[in-house]
Amino acid sequence: MDYIQLLFGDDFTVISLRLFIALVLSGLIGFERELNNHSAGFRTHILVGVGSCLMMLMSIYGFTSLIDTYENVRFDPARIPSYVISGIGFLGAGTIIVYGGTIRGLTTAASIWTVAGLGLIVGLGMYGAALLATLIILVSLVLLNNFERLFPKTRNYHTLEIKLNEETKVYRLVELFEHSHLRIKSIEVTSDKNDIRVVYIRMEKNRKINLAYLYGEISKLEGIRSISKLNY
Repeated sequence: MDYIQLLFGDDFTVISLRLFIALVLSGLIGFERELNNHSAGFRTHILVGVGSCLMMLMSIYGFTSLIDTYENVRFDPARIPSYVISGIGFLGAGTIIVYGGTIRGLTTAASIWTVAGLGLIVGLGMYGAALLATLIILVSLVLLNNFERLFPKTRNYHTLEIKLNEETKVYRLVELFEHSHLRIKSIEVTSDKNDIRVVYIRMEKNRKINLAYLYGEISKLEGIRSISKLNY
Protein backbone atom coordinates (compact mmCIF):
# COMPACT_ATOMS: atom_id res chain seq x y z
CA MET A 1 0.00 0.00 0.00
CA ASP A 2 2.85 2.35 0.80
CA TYR A 3 4.43 1.67 -2.61
CA ILE A 4 1.15 2.53 -4.38
CA GLN A 5 0.80 5.73 -2.39
CA LEU A 6 4.42 6.62 -3.14
CA LEU A 7 3.89 6.01 -6.86
CA PHE A 8 0.58 7.83 -7.33
CA GLY A 9 0.61 10.30 -4.45
CA ASP A 10 -2.05 11.31 -1.94
CA ASP A 11 -4.08 13.35 -4.43
CA PHE A 12 -4.27 10.83 -7.26
CA THR A 13 -8.06 10.34 -6.95
CA VAL A 14 -8.77 14.06 -7.20
CA ILE A 15 -6.31 14.48 -10.08
CA SER A 16 -7.85 11.55 -11.99
CA LEU A 17 -11.38 12.92 -11.54
CA ARG A 18 -10.43 16.37 -12.78
CA LEU A 19 -8.59 15.03 -15.82
CA PHE A 20 -11.59 12.88 -16.72
CA ILE A 21 -14.00 15.82 -16.40
CA ALA A 22 -11.71 17.95 -18.57
CA LEU A 23 -11.66 15.15 -21.17
CA VAL A 24 -15.47 14.93 -21.29
CA LEU A 25 -16.20 18.67 -21.39
CA SER A 26 -13.53 19.56 -23.95
CA GLY A 27 -14.51 16.49 -25.97
CA LEU A 28 -18.11 17.74 -26.22
CA ILE A 29 -16.94 21.03 -27.71
CA GLY A 30 -14.49 19.28 -30.00
CA PHE A 31 -17.21 16.89 -31.17
CA GLU A 32 -19.31 19.84 -32.35
CA ARG A 33 -16.34 21.16 -34.35
CA GLU A 34 -15.76 17.66 -35.75
CA LEU A 35 -19.37 17.39 -36.93
CA ASN A 36 -18.95 20.64 -38.85
CA ASN A 37 -15.74 19.34 -40.46
CA HIS A 38 -13.40 21.98 -39.06
CA SER A 39 -9.63 21.69 -39.05
CA ALA A 40 -9.34 21.33 -35.26
CA GLY A 41 -11.86 18.80 -34.04
CA PHE A 42 -12.43 16.13 -31.41
CA ARG A 43 -8.85 15.06 -30.65
CA THR A 44 -7.37 18.57 -30.77
CA HIS A 45 -9.86 19.97 -28.27
CA ILE A 46 -9.42 17.00 -25.93
CA LEU A 47 -5.63 17.39 -25.99
CA VAL A 48 -5.86 21.12 -25.29
CA GLY A 49 -8.41 20.70 -22.48
CA VAL A 50 -6.67 17.78 -20.76
CA GLY A 51 -3.24 19.35 -21.25
CA SER A 52 -4.37 22.64 -19.69
CA CYS A 53 -5.95 20.75 -16.80
CA LEU A 54 -2.68 18.87 -16.31
CA MET A 55 -0.71 22.13 -16.17
CA MET A 56 -3.08 23.52 -13.55
CA LEU A 57 -2.85 20.33 -11.47
CA MET A 58 0.93 20.49 -11.66
CA SER A 59 0.78 24.09 -10.48
CA ILE A 60 -1.41 23.14 -7.50
CA TYR A 61 0.00 19.76 -6.44
CA GLY A 62 3.41 19.57 -8.07
CA PHE A 63 5.36 21.63 -5.54
CA THR A 64 3.79 20.65 -2.21
CA SER A 65 6.83 18.59 -1.21
CA LEU A 66 9.10 21.59 -1.75
CA ILE A 67 6.82 23.82 0.30
CA ASP A 68 6.77 21.32 3.15
CA THR A 69 10.56 20.96 3.06
CA TYR A 70 11.69 24.58 2.62
CA GLU A 71 10.11 27.46 4.50
CA ASN A 72 11.30 30.16 2.08
CA VAL A 73 9.67 28.64 -1.05
CA ARG A 74 6.91 30.85 -2.43
CA PHE A 75 3.78 29.25 -3.88
CA ASP A 76 2.14 30.90 -6.89
CA PRO A 77 -0.49 28.55 -8.45
CA ALA A 78 -1.37 31.13 -11.13
CA ARG A 79 2.08 31.35 -12.69
CA ILE A 80 2.02 28.22 -14.89
CA PRO A 81 -1.64 28.71 -16.02
CA SER A 82 -0.83 32.25 -17.14
CA TYR A 83 1.73 30.84 -19.58
CA VAL A 84 -0.84 28.34 -20.84
CA ILE A 85 -3.33 31.11 -21.63
CA SER A 86 -0.78 33.21 -23.52
CA GLY A 87 0.95 30.27 -25.20
CA ILE A 88 -2.13 28.52 -26.59
CA GLY A 89 -2.46 31.24 -29.23
CA PHE A 90 0.00 29.52 -31.59
CA LEU A 91 -2.32 26.51 -31.85
CA GLY A 92 -5.36 28.67 -32.54
CA ALA A 93 -3.44 30.61 -35.18
CA GLY A 94 -2.79 27.35 -37.01
CA THR A 95 -6.53 26.85 -37.56
CA ILE A 96 -7.03 30.25 -39.21
CA ILE A 97 -6.93 29.92 -42.99
CA VAL A 98 -7.15 32.69 -45.59
CA TYR A 99 -8.73 31.96 -48.96
CA GLY A 100 -8.63 34.90 -51.31
CA GLY A 101 -10.01 37.55 -49.02
CA THR A 102 -12.09 35.11 -46.96
CA ILE A 103 -10.94 34.10 -43.50
CA ARG A 104 -11.88 30.76 -41.95
CA GLY A 105 -11.15 29.24 -38.59
CA LEU A 106 -11.64 32.20 -36.25
CA THR A 107 -14.43 30.46 -34.33
CA THR A 108 -12.42 27.25 -34.05
CA ALA A 109 -9.38 29.20 -32.85
CA ALA A 110 -11.55 30.90 -30.23
CA SER A 111 -12.99 27.55 -29.12
CA ILE A 112 -9.46 26.13 -28.66
CA TRP A 113 -8.49 29.12 -26.54
CA THR A 114 -11.69 28.73 -24.50
CA VAL A 115 -11.15 24.99 -24.02
CA ALA A 116 -7.72 25.80 -22.59
CA GLY A 117 -9.43 27.99 -19.99
CA LEU A 118 -11.97 25.25 -19.41
CA GLY A 119 -9.21 22.77 -18.63
CA LEU A 120 -7.62 25.22 -16.22
CA ILE A 121 -10.76 25.76 -14.14
CA VAL A 122 -11.47 22.02 -14.06
CA GLY A 123 -7.92 21.48 -12.82
CA LEU A 124 -8.64 24.05 -10.11
CA GLY A 125 -11.78 22.16 -9.08
CA MET A 126 -14.38 24.71 -10.24
CA TYR A 127 -16.74 22.07 -11.62
CA GLY A 128 -19.88 24.21 -11.57
CA ALA A 129 -18.25 26.99 -13.55
CA ALA A 130 -16.82 24.43 -15.98
CA LEU A 131 -20.23 22.84 -16.64
CA LEU A 132 -21.89 26.22 -17.10
CA ALA A 133 -19.11 27.41 -19.44
CA THR A 134 -19.41 24.23 -21.52
CA LEU A 135 -23.16 24.74 -21.84
CA ILE A 136 -22.71 28.36 -22.91
CA ILE A 137 -20.04 27.42 -25.46
CA LEU A 138 -22.13 24.63 -26.98
CA VAL A 139 -25.21 26.88 -27.19
CA SER A 140 -23.10 29.55 -28.87
CA LEU A 141 -21.61 27.14 -31.40
CA VAL A 142 -24.73 25.10 -32.22
CA LEU A 143 -27.84 27.20 -31.67
CA LEU A 144 -26.57 30.70 -32.40
CA ASN A 145 -25.06 29.53 -35.67
CA ASN A 146 -28.52 28.56 -36.89
CA PHE A 147 -30.08 31.66 -35.32
CA GLU A 148 -27.78 33.97 -37.29
CA ARG A 149 -29.01 32.50 -40.55
CA LEU A 150 -32.52 33.79 -39.85
CA PHE A 151 -31.29 37.37 -40.11
CA PRO A 152 -29.56 38.33 -43.34
CA LYS A 153 -26.55 40.53 -42.86
CA THR A 154 -26.47 43.96 -44.42
CA ARG A 155 -23.73 42.76 -46.76
CA ASN A 156 -23.09 39.19 -47.78
CA TYR A 157 -20.45 38.05 -50.21
CA HIS A 158 -19.69 35.25 -52.62
CA THR A 159 -16.09 34.19 -53.18
CA LEU A 160 -15.33 32.72 -56.59
CA GLU A 161 -12.18 30.76 -57.41
CA ILE A 162 -11.34 31.06 -61.09
CA LYS A 163 -8.42 29.21 -62.64
CA LEU A 164 -7.12 30.51 -65.96
CA ASN A 165 -4.11 30.38 -68.23
CA GLU A 166 -1.14 32.57 -67.44
CA GLU A 167 -1.65 34.72 -70.55
CA THR A 168 -5.32 35.46 -69.82
CA LYS A 169 -5.95 39.09 -68.90
CA VAL A 170 -7.51 39.52 -65.44
CA TYR A 171 -9.05 42.84 -66.38
CA ARG A 172 -11.37 40.97 -68.74
CA LEU A 173 -12.92 39.35 -65.69
CA VAL A 174 -13.31 42.70 -63.97
CA GLU A 175 -15.01 44.15 -67.03
CA LEU A 176 -17.44 41.23 -67.11
CA PHE A 177 -18.39 41.74 -63.45
CA GLU A 178 -18.86 45.46 -63.98
CA HIS A 179 -21.00 44.80 -67.05
CA SER A 180 -23.18 42.50 -64.92
CA HIS A 181 -23.52 45.26 -62.29
CA LEU A 182 -21.76 43.22 -59.60
CA ARG A 183 -19.76 45.00 -56.94
CA ILE A 184 -16.35 43.46 -56.29
CA LYS A 185 -15.15 43.55 -52.68
CA SER A 186 -11.63 42.22 -53.28
CA ILE A 187 -9.48 40.43 -55.84
CA GLU A 188 -6.50 38.21 -55.16
CA VAL A 189 -4.33 36.69 -57.89
CA THR A 190 -1.94 33.79 -57.26
CA SER A 191 -0.16 31.14 -59.34
CA ASP A 192 -0.01 27.43 -58.58
CA LYS A 193 2.85 25.01 -59.25
CA ASN A 194 1.59 24.28 -62.78
CA ASP A 195 1.87 27.95 -63.80
CA ILE A 196 -1.92 28.28 -63.76
CA ARG A 197 -3.19 31.61 -62.52
CA VAL A 198 -5.79 31.43 -59.72
CA VAL A 199 -8.04 34.44 -59.17
CA TYR A 200 -10.16 34.84 -56.02
CA ILE A 201 -12.95 37.35 -56.50
CA ARG A 202 -15.09 38.33 -53.55
CA MET A 203 -18.27 39.99 -54.70
CA GLU A 204 -21.45 41.25 -53.12
CA LYS A 205 -24.43 38.96 -53.32
CA ASN A 206 -27.00 40.10 -55.84
CA ARG A 207 -30.35 38.33 -56.02
CA LYS A 208 -30.89 39.62 -59.53
CA ILE A 209 -27.93 37.71 -60.93
CA ASN A 210 -28.05 34.00 -61.65
CA LEU A 211 -24.76 32.35 -60.69
CA ALA A 212 -25.18 29.69 -63.38
CA TYR A 213 -25.57 32.47 -65.96
CA LEU A 214 -22.52 34.25 -64.54
CA TYR A 215 -20.45 31.07 -64.74
CA GLY A 216 -21.50 30.68 -68.36
CA GLU A 217 -20.42 34.21 -69.21
CA ILE A 218 -17.07 33.76 -67.47
CA SER A 219 -16.45 30.44 -69.25
CA LYS A 220 -16.79 32.23 -72.59
CA LEU A 221 -13.60 34.14 -71.86
CA GLU A 222 -10.50 32.73 -73.48
CA GLY A 223 -8.20 30.70 -71.23
CA ILE A 224 -10.67 29.90 -68.43
CA ARG A 225 -9.95 26.47 -66.92
CA SER A 226 -12.38 26.19 -64.01
CA ILE A 227 -14.85 28.20 -61.91
CA SER A 228 -16.01 27.33 -58.40
CA LYS A 229 -17.68 29.06 -55.49
CA LEU A 230 -15.96 28.70 -52.13
CA ASN A 231 -18.39 27.75 -49.38
CA TYR A 232 -16.98 29.93 -46.61
